[in-house]
Amino acid sequence: MATPRPFLYVKSGCPWCDEAEEYLHEQGIAYGKADVLADSTAFEEMKRLSGQTKAPTMRWGTEILADFGAEELEVFLRERNVVK
Repeated sequence: MATPRPFLYVKSGCPWCDEAEEYLHEQGIAYGKADVLADSTAFEEMKRLSGQTKAPTMRWGTEILADFGAEELEVFLRERNVVK
């Protein structure tokens, strides 16, 4: 079974969101994305999944990483053996 692709909820103009996207790009990790300021359905989904309204929030399979910076993202990915 293939590993599900991560999905990133971002807010335009958010420096942490830009940083998360840059990190995923540098690691060669393909991902889906929605700008929750432009897409109210995605915003509601992010709130339901994470219990909060802060971005970035990432859904990867059944796991949620909410309101994080690149350092937390790196730890999250290392713990799952996605990056070294």
